[in-house]
Amino acid sequence: MTAESFEPSSDVPGPQPVRPTGLLDLLSVAAVVLNADGRIVFWTPQAEELFGYTAEEALGKEAARLLIRPEHLQSVASLFAEVLTTGRSWAGTFPIRHKDGSTRLMEFRNMRLLDDLGEVYALGIAADHTLLQRVETDLALCERLINQSPIGLALMDPDLRYLLVNPALERIDGIPAEDHIGRHMRETLPFADVDTIESALRQVLTTGTPLLDQYHVGRPPSDPDHDHAWSLSFYRLEDPGGRILGAAASVVDVTERHRAAIEADRARRRLALIADASTRVGTSLEVEQTAHELAEIAIPELADVVAVDILDSALACRSSRKPDEGPELFRALALKAARPTVALQAADRPGDLAAYDGDRLVTLCVHSGRPVLVRHVGGDDLRRIARNAEASELLARAGVHSYLAVPLIAHGEVLGALDLKRTLNPIPFDQDDVVLASELASRAAMSIDNARWFQSVRNTSLTLQRSLLPDHPPHHTGLELASRYQPAQSTSEVGGDWYDVLPLANDRTALVVGDVMGNGIDAAATMGRLRTATCAYADLDLAPSEVLQHLDKITCDLEHYIVTCLYAVYDPHTRQCHIANAGHMPPALAGPGHAPTLLDLPAGAPLGVGGVPFETTTRDLGSGDLLVLYTDGLVETRNHPIDDRLNVLLSFLDEPHRPLEETCDLLLYGLRNPEDHDDVALLVARTL
Repeated sequence: MTAESFEPSSDVPGPQPVRPTGLLDLLSVAAVVLNADGRIVFWTPQAEELFGYTAEEALGKEAARLLIRPEHLQSVASLFAEVLTTGRSWAGTFPIRHKDGSTRLMEFRNMRLLDDLGEVYALGIAADHTLLQRVETDLALCERLINQSPIGLALMDPDLRYLLVNPALERIDGIPAEDHIGRHMRETLPFADVDTIESALRQVLTTGTPLLDQYHVGRPPSDPDHDHAWSLSFYRLEDPGGRILGAAASVVDVTERHRAAIEADRARRRLALIADASTRVGTSLEVEQTAHELAEIAIPELADVVAVDILDSALACRSSRKPDEGPELFRALALKAARPTVALQAADRPGDLAAYDGDRLVTLCVHSGRPVLVRHVGGDDLRRIARNAEASELLARAGVHSYLAVPLIAHGEVLGALDLKRTLNPIPFDQDDVVLASELASRAAMSIDNARWFQSVRNTSLTLQRSLLPDHPPHHTGLELASRYQPAQSTSEVGGDWYDVLPLANDRTALVVGDVMGNGIDAAATMGRLRTATCAYADLDLAPSEVLQHLDKITCDLEHYIVTCLYAVYDPHTRQCHIANAGHMPPALAGPGHAPTLLDLPAGAPLGVGGVPFETTTRDLGSGDLLVLYTDGLVETRNHPIDDRLNVLLSFLDEPHRPLEETCDLLLYGLRNPEDHDDVALLVARTL
């Protein structure tokens, strides 16, 4: 009899053809039928594979004599008789003699058969015992691995519906195993990119190429408030014949690794931020610039809105009083936001002065000298953060949900506070943020402290120096005068440059320009002493060289100071100018009818060298001649030869009739770089 395929009729459903799974072929299950005499009457091809005999060699033979060794004949006869007599089946293992003479252990299932004539037969179903044991062991191992594995495992049919899930997957996605069966993966996995996952799985079904260790993040129903991470791998399942059975998926919970990686990345970014701050914060001795640099570096890594506020008393370098519960006066220095936001309208603009009551959080921060952290900001908190009710409403509209204020402390003194707010970043501030903000604030506070004291000292020096310089020169016979003094850029201390215009007897006028090498209050004070001495010697009606000789003696008594000076006396009656030089830059002369030039004078030694004589040079000046006296800060730079700069100076004197005030401005703006590190004194005189 041959096997037939059944086709269902159009009316009555019938059995459907099913492709064999191949498991029976893998086991090579053989069937043998014996008659009542023990002779073989049916012999399957699998029996030939199992026992080695062909159907022609086996049919009609006594099974016992063909397959059983002599020592086992009695046992087999007994078992055969029992099956035929009682009708009870027998199952067990028995050694069989293979055609090649070897003995092999077989697994048997024996049962009695009856045909329609009442004849009795014995059916034996056999398989290799070793192969069966291996299959059973594999199945047991697979079952244990699936059920006890900490890795989530799932089997799916070709339509990607669940057929089986293990307990680990139940724990991972929080859905009971029975609720998975028949459902698609998209119905259970908590991933936003589940479409991509299903597409990848179908690709695995099509190609047979496994997809391994795919990293995905989501929030399972069992823990909807926190991100979890899983590593997914997909495999195609096939039977021994190559038929696609479906797919297997493994899901490994790597949440701890994911969180550790996030923390490690966060730590790296924080270290990088601190390293960056060491180079970007405190690049100048400007308080406002340092505050701006601090705000810049905190955006957006640390906060979405950053403000830097300094106590007005600290900014003025006034002695700090003992903290109390009262209000504080803050000067806003910097304000920065990651993106445009109404929160900026709620903050004090840089330069504004604002009083905050004692119950405000920023005031509490500077009073206690400790960070103030509000992880989750509520309505009451906003009222304690903002300066007033209107600002509180703006902060609420901006979405401020977390707040942190950190004190700026230098040398034990609280200078102000670093104010941080989060609006775009959904993660609230935590203790790690407090540590990072405190580190940034500490570094910035030292720079701000240095800058405020420097500015205080510089302002004192500048005030002293300006007080020592003459006011706008009064009218002098035969001369029109204009002058300028410009200190160095704010990152440098003031120097000792000065100019002076001294009236002498017989309508004469002394013109003086000098430069004390050095800077700060000491240089300004030294300049004041020399200026006073110059006035005294000028009243003695001494020649310029003699005045410089006396100033040289005074300077020698001043420790560690070298001074350059140019002293000139103009007589309007003779139109002569008598000049002596002590190591100073040569004056420039311009006038109608002749090109601008530098006066050729004996250079002389600077004051303070001692023992070097000075010479007086006399030069006739014509009507309308322009004499320009200046200090080296006007022409010297770090990047240009001095001769080139002097030529540029002369080029600006090509119109001697230009108003003197314009000439001064032209020389300063044309030659002076705002970042120059030296101050400038400039004195311009025109003969009338």
